[in-house]
Amino acid sequence: MKEFLKWIYDIYLALNEIDSYFKNTEKDFFEYRKNTMLKRAIERYLEIIGEAVNRILKRDSSFEKNISNAKAIIGLRNQVIHAYDNISDENIWSIIINHIPKLQKEINKLISDAK
Repeated sequence: MKEFLKWIYDIYLALNEIDSYFKNTEKDFFEYRKNTMLKRAIERYLEIIGEAVNRILKRDSSFEKNISNAKAIIGLRNQVIHAYDNISDENIWSIIINHIPKLQKEINKLISDAK
């Protein structure tokens, strides 16, 4: 259980880091697209999230019901690491806008339930 909490907390921290990049600025795809350092930082945190989800599912595959799109998260991690030259800014932006908020809610619930 301790390892699960560590991995869940790793996801939580990575999500908060991604979110922090947009605290003092509006989310703007065109600004994101121009900022290579921001793109690489977010991609790195998506790798961390994917690796943590992968480790969780390897230990307990039933955990997949707690995290929407768990397999897709792992697939994204693999794509960012192994097919880096096929990463589209539009795809990552869609994840930031559409999927990160839902994952944040799920992770917050898991942390809350663990207390």
